[in-house]
Amino acid sequence: MDFSELRPVEAGWSGDRKYHAFGNDGKEYFLRISPLEKEKRVKQAFAAQQQALDLGIPVSKPLGWEISEEEIAVWEEWLPGQDAEQVLPTLSLSQQNRYGQDAGRYLRILHTLPAPADQENWEARFNGKIDRKIAAYRACPLQYENGEAFIQYLNSHRHLLRNRPQCLQHGDYHVGNMMFCQDKLYIIDFDRPDAGDPWEEFNRIVWCAQLSPAFASGMVQGYFTGEPPLEFWELLALYVACNTLSSLPWAIPFGETEINTMQNQAREVLEWYDHMRNPVPSWYIHVKHESCS
Repeated sequence: MDFSELRPVEAGWSGDRKYHAFGNDGKEYFLRISPLEKEKRVKQAFAAQQQALDLGIPVSKPLGWEISEEEIAVWEEWLPGQDAEQVLPTLSLSQQNRYGQDAGRYLRILHTLPAPADQENWEARFNGKIDRKIAAYRACPLQYENGEAFIQYLNSHRHLLRNRPQCLQHGDYHVGNMMFCQDKLYIIDFDRPDAGDPWEEFNRIVWCAQLSPAFASGMVQGYFTGEPPLEFWELLALYVACNTLSSLPWAIPFGETEINTMQNQAREVLEWYDHMRNPVPSWYIHVKHESCS
């Protein structure tokens, strides 16, 4: 694919080079260039995005890829819109909730895609992840205030992982990977495709709730077409605790700004969950079931 102009897109943490690309055919594209060692994941992401499109989920259409000696380039349709993070705060609470319900419905549809047949047992896989995250946190030179509450919750709720189903996952499903195009919510950035417990996909809802509790609440309600079961909240608290615990060791190489961000987020998470004593977070807003149909 030949392009007449490339305008850098500065976003995300992947390290890939991203561009608003203009083709010699007069059309606009989103171009991502990744190192060749990511070829397998790039192709998995391309396939997952195509599957989502085939299911009717609003995503940009993946168009093709090209491999060179050191890199793999992937291009897709350019979405002319605005980041959801910028738009949502300008909307009414009812609109935020409605778009959250859209995001939840899209996710429910995506989760109809099965996990690979050879996928490792979820209980064993995620217990191993918990063990690694606790060890990394213990070895971290910095600690959270009352970070032990996360560890205690993780260790006392491991039984919830037993017999959990698995499906295809977007891998990074939160408001930072969503856009508004012509008043419609689109899902972007399938760069981290995975498979696992469908409810684990909500582990990044923290970012949604910080920006818009109404949107985050709608996302849960849209997914469940109403109120979720208590088991969902208990399991989500485990996934959020695991993610939060691992965020501090992750942040250290990126410097003081990211460290402060994760320290503040952990403090907020502990407040939401009453220091992990209440599995239903305080940001959750109930709405009537009929609004989720």
